[in-house]
Amino acid sequence: MRQLLALWRVFGVLAHLLYGAIVIWWVFPKLGDAQRSLRVQEWSRTMLKRLAIDLVVNGSPAQQGPMLLASNHISWLDIAVIHASRHCRFISKSEIKSWPLVGMLATGAGTLYIERESRRDAMRVVHHMAERLKAGDILGVFPEGTTGDGTSVLPFHANLLQAAIAVDAPVQPIAMHFTDRVTGAYSFAPCYIGDDTLVASVWRTLCARNLQAVVNFAPPQKANGRNRREWAGDLREVIVAMRSEQLG
Repeated sequence: MRQLLALWRVFGVLAHLLYGAIVIWWVFPKLGDAQRSLRVQEWSRTMLKRLAIDLVVNGSPAQQGPMLLASNHISWLDIAVIHASRHCRFISKSEIKSWPLVGMLATGAGTLYIERESRRDAMRVVHHMAERLKAGDILGVFPEGTTGDGTSVLPFHANLLQAAIAVDAPVQPIAMHFTDRVTGAYSFAPCYIGDDTLVASVWRTLCARNLQAVVNFAPPQKANGRNRREWAGDLREVIVAMRSEQLG
């Protein structure tokens, strides 16, 4: 029964992906930034519904920029979950840009791409981030740099925080996790780590019942004299504390 239900969800997800592509091709060129932001948020909320995932948002998402959102990283779902909570321009690995359909959707949502193995490209992205923060954008990063199983938070990479320091922009920590909304137990269904394939992770998510994405927004904070490594460590501690409080 679960597999039949998952197959039914597949059709809804594919249809919504195609709808998103059509909107980006034909509608986005006619819209301003604020209208695009609302469209991305609405599309992401509907995608979670197609996947039968409930969204719970705690705290107060940033209402305006400049702001850098810093979240823990669990799944391929994370960007859609955060976009459904508060649209932002994510900093993502450059490989995503070439993914069929997904790359076009990510680009349409305003993603900035980085060559993770290149220090020169990292500096380019930091400068670009600083420019976008100066312009009042809300940006999003995953400082862990990769996905974890969600039971702990990996050490944070600090490089991209330099953009916020350079323009004295605040950072808002985000703690995210997935649970069974009936039992409250932590759910590993959306995890995408180790030997997992994207297909296997997507299929587990489609087969899951009572899946709930919980997003916790902490108050924004500025560097206040901290260097990027000190600040990265403090932001991680805030996220760890929020997760501990939520998961007990």
